[in-house]
Amino acid sequence: MRNRCIALLPAVALIALTGCEKAPLYVDQAVIRLSPNADAPSAGYFTVHGGSDPVTLRDVTSEAAVRVEMHDSVTTNGVMTMKKLDSVDVPAKTVVKFAPGGKHLMLWTVNPTVAATGKVTLTFIFSNGDRILVDAAVQKTGGAPAASGHEGMDHDHMAGMGNMAH
Repeated sequence: MRNRCIALLPAVALIALTGCEKAPLYVDQAVIRLSPNADAPSAGYFTVHGGSDPVTLRDVTSEAAVRVEMHDSVTTNGVMTMKKLDSVDVPAKTVVKFAPGGKHLMLWTVNPTVAATGKVTLTFIFSNGDRILVDAAVQKTGGAPAASGHEGMDHDHMAGMGNMAH
C-alpha cells in the first residue's frame, strides 16, 4: 500500500502545479484601416486577451503615426459620440475588443510607406510594465469610408476634448 501512495505523489504534484499556471496577457487580430483622406485619421482595431491578473491598457504607440489615441464611440438617441480614453481596464482572463462601432484607435498622419509594407507595428503599454509589440495588418479603404464610418470623420478637433457629437 505504501508503494502505491508514493507512486501517486508525482501525479498529484503535477495536477497541483497545472492549476497554478499563469494565463498570458496578449494582443492579436490587429488591423489598421487607412483613411482614404490623408488629412483624416486612420482607425485601428485589435483584441486584448487578459492574463491571470487584471491590468490596465495605458497607451498604444506607433512610430508609423504622428499621434495614436484610444477612443470609444457610443450612439445615444441616434447621435454618435466619440470619447478619448486615457486607459482601458482588462480584467483577468477576459477579452477586450477594439472593433468598429466601439473602442478603437485613431492614428493621425500615418506614414504612407505602411501601405507598401502592409503592416504597422503597435506597442501596447500595460500597467504591469508589459510592453507588447504587435504587427497590425494594413487595410486600404479605397475611396469610401470603411463600415465603421470613423475613418471618414474629421477627428482633428477632438485632441484633448471629452465627448463630441458628430
